[in-house]
Amino acid sequence: MRQSVLFPKTRKDAPKDAESINHQLLVRGGFIDQLMSGSWTLMPLGFRVVTKINQIIREEMNAIGGQEMLMPVLHPKSIWEETGRWEKAKEIMYQFKMKDKEYGLAFTHEEVVMDLLRKNIKSYQDLPIYVYHFSTKFRDEARARSGILRGREFMMKDLYSAHVSESDLMDYYNKVKDAYSKIFKRIGFDFRVTEASGGVFTDKHTHEFQVMADGGEDFIYYCDNCDWGENKEIFAGKEGEKCPKCKNGKVKGAKSIEVGNIFPLGTWFAERMRVYYADDKGLKKPVWFGSYGIGPTRVMGTLVEVGHDEKGIIWPKAVAPYEVHLVELSGAKNAKKIYEELTQKGIEVLWDDREVGAGEKFADADLIGIPSRLVVSERNGDKIEWKERTSEKTELLSLDEIISKLES
Repeated sequence: MRQSVLFPKTRKDAPKDAESINHQLLVRGGFIDQLMSGSWTLMPLGFRVVTKINQIIREEMNAIGGQEMLMPVLHPKSIWEETGRWEKAKEIMYQFKMKDKEYGLAFTHEEVVMDLLRKNIKSYQDLPIYVYHFSTKFRDEARARSGILRGREFMMKDLYSAHVSESDLMDYYNKVKDAYSKIFKRIGFDFRVTEASGGVFTDKHTHEFQVMADGGEDFIYYCDNCDWGENKEIFAGKEGEKCPKCKNGKVKGAKSIEVGNIFPLGTWFAERMRVYYADDKGLKKPVWFGSYGIGPTRVMGTLVEVGHDEKGIIWPKAVAPYEVHLVELSGAKNAKKIYEELTQKGIEVLWDDREVGAGEKFADADLIGIPSRLVVSERNGDKIEWKERTSEKTELLSLDEIISKLES
């Protein structure tokens, strides 16, 4: 991609109402644009990042048997009334009337999946089922802030599983927990898995995947020695106490951002929506159900909250919008050739071919945060200056050496 035609251009100043780091840097870098409070456009750079996040999620969901589909976002009131959640969800769900019929905009899809199950399963031989989708969700946040971390309209990956028994549900629940850990490790997070209450979804305890961040709205307690952790709403102890699990470590507290959550929902939905299967003796049994969510746009915002410096964003290689930022300085004659050769090798390149000063180009490269910067100039001749975004060290390399380094 030639930066001269990239839409939009970078901005020197953050929006006046931008309180959070992700709001400031993602807007300045041209990754997102705010339509109104809680409503964001993913610009081309931002869309590339989220697409890569989604692909990592998709690969790990497929690896545990997930089948991808796409469900409607506009729901009739009637399906939510079957579970009694229409009234319960009034505070967060957009509900409205059109032509004497009432509808809601989905913030989750349990009822829709249950409806699909009762139409398509008959016996234990039809189970288990694992389905997921990426879709837009809507949530009536009273005060949408923190940039793209807390929106009224946002992207969500939600996976749903249906089972013949609690043991089968919990076996898969733990597989999803492991898959989520793989996802967040691949993305590049330092995270904790914490126990939490289920809120509007379930009365059972659930698990959250929390990234410790100064700009986080959550607060967690965790052990400095083992993997124990709890959300502040269910932790009865105090910071500094012995870990309730390993007894050796100490309990520490930290602000955090939730990037994923998993819910063992049991038979609650099946009993209310009459979703049954016939077991091997022909007896009618309710389906056991689980729900598992990750917000890809929230993940992008969290990456910026924990990955930045005074100059701009620092993207992990796995989800950066491009692999390298090729910066062409005045007088360089070989930039186009280098761009074409890298592209032919399958390397993703953002080529700064703009007719602006070197200082502006370097500042924009730091702001956008692509992992590797390549500088071509008249002074360097056939050599190319290589610099990592996380380092001040530079080295002069040949194009072959750079290709070898990138491919390895």
